[in-house]
Amino acid sequence: MTSNDAPIRGLRADAERNRQRIVDAARSALAEHGVEVSMEEIARRAGVGVGTLYRRFPNRQDLVEAVFLCKAAGYLEAAQQALTAPDGWSGFVGYLERLCELQLADRSLSDVLTMHLTDCPRMAEIRDRWYAAQQDLIERAQAEGSLRADLVPEDVILILLANAGVVDATADSAPDAWRRSLALILEGLRAEGASDLPPSPCQGRLLAAFREPRPGRRPRAR
Repeated sequence: MTSNDAPIRGLRADAERNRQRIVDAARSALAEHGVEVSMEEIARRAGVGVGTLYRRFPNRQDLVEAVFLCKAAGYLEAAQQALTAPDGWSGFVGYLERLCELQLADRSLSDVLTMHLTDCPRMAEIRDRWYAAQQDLIERAQAEGSLRADLVPEDVILILLANAGVVDATADSAPDAWRRSLALILEGLRAEGASDLPPSPCQGRLLAAFREPRPGRRPRAR
């Protein structure tokens, strides 16, 4: 061991602490404001200079990737846990409730759903597994006859878009309003007594709608 080893380890520990502070700050900022939050705001929250932020994360995508990989893994886990429910209906309902609940706390959910991160195969893999688990949830509930047979994955996007509007409008004044809104939607998803639906919009257009800033969207008070 040389006399320089301890200082080097100290510098590495400081760098790792700075990195984790930046990731934690970015996670909070993205959850509150969505992916459009500025790098300067993230640096301010982390208590570091912008130069330090860019030394740890040379470009915005590197930082977004570090945060979103963790988020996407959590959403995949929610879908996988729902598959262990005793029946298809309770699994599917529990999954939707969890996603809508996450939207209240995390404004970047739609970004995790839709953002294309170039050169990030891990993100693509997690998202593919997530969508596959969601499809299994839908098919399980439809096979048991509890979920209307004409529901398609695009309808989940519509539900999340609707919930995002409720959350944006009521998060500060009536934060539990989304629960009643979702309950009303779920009544329309039951197979019993279901009537024909209009055609579903294509997935590409719905995902584009998720990415578009919504009029009146504002940061949540903290």
